[in-house]
Amino acid sequence: MSVNLTLLVVMGVLYAVGVYLLLERSLTRVLLGLMLLTNGTNLLILHAGGIPGLAPLYDSSIAAEDYSDPLPQALILTAIVISLAVTAFLLGMIYRSWVLGRRDEIQDDVEDRRVARQSSYDLEDDAEVPAETTEFEEAPRRDDRDDDPDGDPGEDLGEDLETPGLPGPRRKGAR
Repeated sequence: MSVNLTLLVVMGVLYAVGVYLLLERSLTRVLLGLMLLTNGTNLLILHAGGIPGLAPLYDSSIAAEDYSDPLPQALILTAIVISLAVTAFLLGMIYRSWVLGRRDEIQDDVEDRRVARQSSYDLEDDAEVPAETTEFEEAPRRDDRDDDPDGDPGEDLGEDLETPGLPGPRRKGAR
């Protein structure tokens, strides 16, 4: 694979300018930065595809290693479609921002600044948790075999747990 230095420099410039524009407050500049980043990424994918070969159409007289790899081309086409959709979405946001506020800049919200200044300590999340977290007292355990007159562990002579005071089922599993 041969390295094309000009292509690499152009890619680096596109990435650098794209990141710089993405960090601006103007939505139009954010859009331009995103477009430059996607074009730089398309060049990266194209460069990763290797040296150009013959068209990827099958011919029995051409050796397999002489063909060009069609995968980078397909990835670039997919990236172009995705960047077109994101560009259309951002253009819609820019238009809406211009119609509502006659400005293209993203403003800081007062609530965002207040949240950024507050402490990161949260009383509910950061407080000490006691070792015993239940608020119920533990019920005394009883041995079922002591209450059972014939000693059959399958019998339940206690009360119904859902409705206290009513007798429960006589055998476990009975309805």
